[in-house]
Amino acid sequence: MSDYFKHSSAVVDEGARIGLDTKIWHFSHISSGANIGNNVSIGQNVYIGDKAIIGDHCKIQNNVSVYDNVFLEEYVFCGPSVVFTNVNNPRAHIQRKHEYRDTLVKYGATLGANATIVCGITIGEYAFIGAGAVVTQDAKPYALLVGVPARQIGWMSEAGERLALPLSGDAEIICTQTGDLYKLNGDHLTKSVTNK
Repeated sequence: MSDYFKHSSAVVDEGARIGLDTKIWHFSHISSGANIGNNVSIGQNVYIGDKAIIGDHCKIQNNVSVYDNVFLEEYVFCGPSVVFTNVNNPRAHIQRKHEYRDTLVKYGATLGANATIVCGITIGEYAFIGAGAVVTQDAKPYALLVGVPARQIGWMSEAGERLALPLSGDAEIICTQTGDLYKLNGDHLTKSVTNK
C-alpha cells in the first residue's frame, strides 16, 4: 500500500519518488525519475518528466506538462494548461537533450491558466503570472506579470492581493488581508514585518 493516492487511470512509472498524501488524478503520467514532494495535487492529464522536481504542497491543475529540467519549489500553483519548455531552439530532426535549460519556479509563485514559461528563467518567490502570459525573462519576487511577451505591471502580496505600489522607487504598503508590511526599495519588494 502506497502513502499517496493514484487514480486507476494514472500511470506512475517504477522508480518515481512520490511524497506522503500526494494525489494523482485521471490520465496523468509520472515518469520514473520524477521527484514529487508531500501533499501535492496533480490534476487530470498531467505529465511529470524524469528530471522534474516538484516541491511539497504544489498544486498542478489539469493539462500541465512539467518537462525535464523544470523545478518547482514548495507551494507553487500551476493553473490549467500552463506550458513549460526545456529547449530554446527545438527542431524535430536535431537531438538537443544535452541543451536542456533549467527553469526554476520559486516558493509560493502562481502561474495562471495557459501561461507559457520559456525555459532557462527563474520565477521569483510569490511572483504572480497572469493567465495567458508568455514569460521570456526572469520574474522578480512578488512581481505581477501579464501579456505577450509578459511584462511587469505591479506587485502582489503573499496572500495574492495586488499592492498599490509603483514599479520602482521607495514606498511601503500594508496588505489589507494580512496586515503584513511590504517595502519597495528601488525595483525590489520585500516583506519586512509579519503581523501574525
